Formats: sequence, C-alpha cells, structure tokens
Amino acid sequence: MKYLKGYSPDTRNKVQLLLDRGQLADVLRSRYPKAHGVRTDKALYDYVVDLKNSYIRNGAPISKVAFDSKMQVIAHALGTHTTISRVQGMKLKTKHEIRIATIFRSAPEAFLRMIAVHELAHLKEREHDKAFYNLCERMEPNYHQYEFDLRLYLTHLDQPGGANLWDMTRTLPEA
Repeated sequence: MKYLKGYSPDTRNKVQLLLDRGQLADVLRSRYPKAHGVRTDKALYDYVVDLKNSYIRNGAPISKVAFDSKMQVIAHALGTHTTISRVQGMKLKTKHEIRIATIFRSAPEAFLRMIAVHELAHLKEREHDKAFYNLCERMEPNYHQYEFDLRLYLTHLDQPGGANLWDMTRTLPEA
C-alpha cells in the first residue's frame, strides 16, 4: 500500500481489511458512481481554465493543458505543472503547462478536480506547505477526502486484477 504510507496504521489496516474482503472497488464505486465527461485535451483545457478563472483570477495564464499518456503514476505524479521560460528578443516569455496522467481520463470528476486544483495551486504556491494546502482547500473544500479516495483507487489498481472501475462509455450520451 505504497500510496497510503503517510496515513496512520489504523487507517491502513482498515484499507487492508477492505482489500482482503474484496470490497475496496465496491466502496469506491458507491462513492463515485460514474466517470467525468472530460475526454479531450481541449475539454480538459476548458475545465482547468474555468477553475483557474474562478479561483485564481490574477494568476499567470495557462498555455497548455493535456492528458499525458507518458506520465507514470508509479513515479508519484498524478499531474505536473511546468513553467517554460524563453527569451524572445529583449523579453522573457513564460508559459505554464499542466499535464494530467491519462489514467484519470476515465475517473470520477472529483479525482480530476482534485488533481487540477493541486496543479493550479502551484501557480501561486511552489512548495507543498500550509499555504499551498489552504489554497487547495479554498478551491475544493473536499480536497483532502478526494485525495485520500484517489489514493484508495491507486491502491486498488496496484492489486492483482485491479482494473479501471469506471467504464468510459457509461457517461457518454447514448446515440
């Protein structure tokens, strides 16, 4: 349970009990019955920019937002925020990019929101300190619960036979 190392032994024991009983997937599906509808990079960009405009109006503009199939959750990255600076003539141009692991293309909206909020908070706060997490909570009051549940999902995926719990086709409109 590498994704739950920072939690108390009691919490980890409860999760282990759910795993042993084969109930973790059912718990997650009952909390989050369907996947979000954000499927394309354009839709993801619009989703993240809407969040930014609601909570960080005077933050730096975002140049690119995309799902990244090369991002490995195993490397402890759910998403990344990068700042690219280039000299153009006599000016220094800065671009901000947010990339979210493709595995979250078919996840609940709460998980996508938690990751987007986390990466947006880096526009204002570089370090994972108290100010950073206060900003995350201001943008998403359930931030810590969603982060914990996302860690439960990653723990589920780590198990033998742990498969995606949300079928991407379930949330698409019917023809």
